Amino acid sequence: MTGEPRIGDVFGELLRDALAVATGVGPRPLAGGRLPRPVIEVIERDDGLVNGAPAAHYLDGPEDWQPHDHRAVDRVRGATLDVGVGAGRIALLLQERGVPVTGLDVSPGALQVCRRRGVRDLVHGTVDEHATSGRRYDTFLLLGNNLGLIEGRERAPAFLAALAAMARPGAQVIAHGTDPYGTRDPVHTGYHELNRRRGRLGGQLRLRLRYRELGTPWFDYLVCSPDELAELVRGSDWQLADVDDRDAPYYLATLRLPG
Repeated sequence: MTGEPRIGDVFGELLRDALAVATGVGPRPLAGGRLPRPVIEVIERDDGLVNGAPAAHYLDGPEDWQPHDHRAVDRVRGATLDVGVGAGRIALLLQERGVPVTGLDVSPGALQVCRRRGVRDLVHGTVDEHATSGRRYDTFLLLGNNLGLIEGRERAPAFLAALAAMARPGAQVIAHGTDPYGTRDPVHTGYHELNRRRGRLGGQLRLRLRYRELGTPWFDYLVCSPDELAELVRGSDWQLADVDDRDAPYYLATLRLPG
């Protein structure tokens, strides 16, 4: 016994179980051997902070979405790549609207859940891997706080270049982010200061996900202000065209490729 989780497809496993609990179809995790147990995604930060959140929201229909999700999908145009498709909630609505949408995810289990829910066009891989496919898009979606996939200063240039390699002239990126700096909680403000001492952006998170006996490797995930995003985009092929912060601290950032 090491006390460490077994490395596995955490996100896929928790989505599969969340779908089983929601539909009553398939094996479900049980509490006390009889009652379905709520599916909780555990997020562990490298300073020891542990948070948990119910996974059911990944299955939410549009009636339960936040306002910024609705504004994001209303801006979609043309062939669309949903980066970090998860359980497919955004892709399913776009399909209903007749939008050609491709879901991209690194989790095989998440893609299986998407297929079961009816998402038609799915790709397993990272943006870097998919950039070699020759496919081209008009809109890239980074919703569900997936602006975080930029990771930080080191990763941002390659991530943005991979999107640009798949972009048609005039393409757009619509990304959901969270400005982390409004908090006064010392657990978070102290972490921001620790990051800055380490030469990182204040909201750059070092995380791993846990579910039951599984864990992911540690990875970076970026929570940044719009001003920090503007710095990261500067020098790339993209331009920061708009920041919609009506639901602050959440915001929608729109990047555009000159047409």
